[in-house]
Amino acid sequence: MREAITLEITPEEAGERIDRVLSARALGFSRAALQGWIADGRVLVDGVTTRASARPRAGAKVIVQPAPPPPSDALPEDIPLELLHVDDELAVLMKPAGLVVHPAPGHPQGTLVNALRFHLQVREGDPLRPGIVHRLDRDTSGVMVVARSAAAREGLIAQFKRHDIERSYLAIALGQPQAQRLDTLHGRHPVDRKRFTTRVSEGKRAITELEPVERLHGASLVRCTLHTGRTHQIRVHLSELGHPLLADTIYGKPSRDPKLRAAEQAIGRQALHAQVLGFVHPVTGERMRFVAEPPLDFARALSELR
Repeated sequence: MREAITLEITPEEAGERIDRVLSARALGFSRAALQGWIADGRVLVDGVTTRASARPRAGAKVIVQPAPPPPSDALPEDIPLELLHVDDELAVLMKPAGLVVHPAPGHPQGTLVNALRFHLQVREGDPLRPGIVHRLDRDTSGVMVVARSAAAREGLIAQFKRHDIERSYLAIALGQPQAQRLDTLHGRHPVDRKRFTTRVSEGKRAITELEPVERLHGASLVRCTLHTGRTHQIRVHLSELGHPLLADTIYGKPSRDPKLRAAEQAIGRQALHAQVLGFVHPVTGERMRFVAEPPLDFARALSELR
């Protein structure tokens, strides 16, 4: 049974449709799911069932009783996990490169979700993505947090939505990019739907702080701090700046330089690592910060270029 969610309508929310209010609250459920629960009588406003179109007053008490999740198709698999922190509400782990986060077409098993179902009890979330509140690309390594309870899921999703999470990445970018703040639109590529681009007339805002750390042969070690979390954000920003990630097969191209080719072979994936993750514990209020140094493949690529 999922835990009930209790909240109070703020003056800013007063007069807005209840389904829109709940969707905007980042509870971790789709608006369609919330509308279904309202229709099933699972949402009470001041103790009375309501309609999706109802517009509650400021101060109204709302109780949401989520429907039980359908059984997950993701089977537990004994995939090794490097856990950095575990408590009753959440876990922090180091995701290796090559591990897909959740099942999807083409990857029905062998994912982080399968590993989580083996190693940890996750009590809440989308049945296809239990515990998942954010994502790293398959070939990006680094720190991730997963929720183990409804309270943690709701709190973490809200922090990600507000962009309150500290996220810093290390990357090997071709050339010598300068320190700068990249503030662009971000959307799907109009032709290649697997790619994203800043060259759109409409899209979501994407902000990356770029800081050079070390000059390398034909490349630079750079630190990228995210102020938003769009899909492929760092990869797109660096590529369209003219400094794609080393060995990025989607946004870059193979190098002709022998030392760069050796570094590409040493890492075998885009040279991107989520090094720092900081957030406020959604239940205890404790400030938490985790740092994970790059794995061996990243280190080998650096060694080739120093």
